[in-house]
Amino acid sequence: MFDALSEETQLVLVVIGIALLFLIVKWNSGRNKKKLYDRDKRDFRKNYFKKKKK
Repeated sequence: MFDALSEETQLVLVVIGIALLFLIVKWNSGRNKKKLYDRDKRDFRKNYFKKKKK
């Protein structure tokens, strides 16, 4: 698949691919952290019963 491209082009595509994957992982990690830390004082029992009422 990459045989038709020059070695420089392959290297550039690999670097761009790795950078893109890094950004996706960083974005997802931030999103997950936000979900955890935006809870009410990070008290599991309180949050559980609050969600159970809804």
